[in-house]
Amino acid sequence: MVADATQDYYAQHSQKHLRSFGNLEEMHRLRISPKFGNLALNKFTRHAVQLFHNELRDEGLAPATCDHHLKFIRQALNLAVEWDLIETNPVSKVKLFHEDNREERLMTDEELKRLISELNKPDKRRKVPHSVIKFLLFTGARVNEALNARWEDINRDNRTWLIQATNSKSKRRRSVPLNDAALEVLDNLGTDGNSDWLFLSSRGDGTERLTTISKTWQKIRQDAGLPNLRLHDLRHMHASMLINSGQSLYVVQQILGHSDPSVTQRYAHLSTDTLQQAANSVGAYLDKALKE
Repeated sequence: MVADATQDYYAQHSQKHLRSFGNLEEMHRLRISPKFGNLALNKFTRHAVQLFHNELRDEGLAPATCDHHLKFIRQALNLAVEWDLIETNPVSKVKLFHEDNREERLMTDEELKRLISELNKPDKRRKVPHSVIKFLLFTGARVNEALNARWEDINRDNRTWLIQATNSKSKRRRSVPLNDAALEVLDNLGTDGNSDWLFLSSRGDGTERLTTISKTWQKIRQDAGLPNLRLHDLRHMHASMLINSGQSLYVVQQILGHSDPSVTQRYAHLSTDTLQQAANSVGAYLDKALKE
């Protein structure tokens, strides 16, 4: 069965070799297995996967997310070919959407207020996911970095959060400064001293790490009137707020953990007011020089 092939072969292989295993497991559990779980490998067709790929887009998922599902299936079947389970990969030529994921969607001040308002609404069922979303906005961290955060990595005296290399996209440890808003999120979690993890799932006995906030995020962004806002856009927004507050690109690079400054340049969304202030500073300098 396809579900067995992806779960038992590719998923187990990726667990050993890929940092994104949690995302792969979620894709398999939520969408791939329900769709193809009872289909034999030799019955797997390009047409079926193409329809599935398009259905994900119709469901409202971002093109890049749809492509991740397709890549998962493609790579799983590539391994099936490698291990002589099937002769050829029937989905090798299914085309990706190839969305330019470098596009940044920044919120206006009014949109930011709407989002914060939704996150502050009392909802016991979504309290932890709401806290994760706030934490992402207040720190500029990636989703997996936050969901894998442990209390032992939080230093309240230095107001820092140490992201371990195992959880970092760059495969290097980095220290993230925690502002008052981020510390307030941590203070309200109630898990310090009760768990290794910051963010706990409401499933089971309440001691397991939260592994996804996708469904809650879909609801939040719809209610806030921001249907196209991605979780990763919160990282862009954090960088933009840093830049517009007068921080240098070097500082932003260090906080976001970019090894290449050219990547940080994408986040340098200067507001009109900031640009005008910069231009005015030249005028003020010239006035001072001419008066001397």
